[in-house]
Amino acid sequence: MRIALIAPPWAPIPPKLYGGIEVVVDHLATGLQAAGHEVVLFTTGDSTCQVPRLSTLAESEGRRIGNLVPELLHVNAAYEAVRGFDIVHDHTVLGPHLAHLHEGLKVVTTVHGPLDGELAPLYERLPDRVAVVAISHAQRRPAPHIPIARVIHHGVDAADFPLGRGDGGYVLFVGRLSPDKGAHRAMEAAYKAGVKLLMTGKMRDPSEVEYFDHFVRPYLNEDLVYLGEVPHEEKLALMAGASALLFPIRWNEPFGMVMIEAMACGTPVLAFPEGAAPEVVEDGRTGFLCHDEASMAEAIARATTLDRGACRAAVEGYFSTDRMVAEHIALFEDVLSR
Repeated sequence: MRIALIAPPWAPIPPKLYGGIEVVVDHLATGLQAAGHEVVLFTTGDSTCQVPRLSTLAESEGRRIGNLVPELLHVNAAYEAVRGFDIVHDHTVLGPHLAHLHEGLKVVTTVHGPLDGELAPLYERLPDRVAVVAISHAQRRPAPHIPIARVIHHGVDAADFPLGRGDGGYVLFVGRLSPDKGAHRAMEAAYKAGVKLLMTGKMRDPSEVEYFDHFVRPYLNEDLVYLGEVPHEEKLALMAGASALLFPIRWNEPFGMVMIEAMACGTPVLAFPEGAAPEVVEDGRTGFLCHDEASMAEAIARATTLDRGACRAAVEGYFSTDRMVAEHIALFEDVLSR
């Protein structure tokens, strides 16, 4: 197949720092090419993904994320550039809503955001010929009326991650500094458990700075440490050394890439049973599903009893790039056969 992927214009592929969607697009593009398909990625000019690339924007537009103008410029140029491809796999929000302007293109789109908010009415109005992919059952549950072609969980290549011993003497939080990611809840759990917590994550938007200043900064000390937004390789080293990853979300998170990244390093995940966490974490094997901060604090001690090899095996098995790519290929073939 000739497959064109359209990435969002907000970060390069792969991302230099924060960027869960961009990590997925990178794995998909290289995985589809490795599977023998002709792949082109429409992205921004600062991307380095190892497949043929096209772009109209010289650099990613992270400072204007959500702005209509750069996304419209990017999407319009993308659809003009990929005419003649068998399948267009669009990861933007705007692009699929313009697909009806390009007759003859077979379009698949992946929803990366929550369908229990303002995205739902947008996807209700998508043209029927656009096949929609959900990234978890939790994501699609609030909007059962929206036709979903497939639920395809994300995957990574475990070989790209160091298998750690978890002997660094700390637990880890990785995520945006925002209330929904719950750094303050991770701090409470670590404090109750009497263990060191290292935190890393994006803090650039004004809302993220405000959250940090009110709910994180006042409580930082030698045992509750914010490291800033670290590069990918440093993040992996931190994951490998952590005895557990804390994932204290209190919302319907569509997936949570950081969970499978930690598991690839052999690090168990302690999460609340919300969003996609119960679809990712096997309670008692690759981590624990906790009811509140107190039970998460108690689970921190038990995390060291889990087999780190089992965490890694879960990624080498189900949560692999190979499985994710194979499921996308099956969907693309199904779309083409209609």
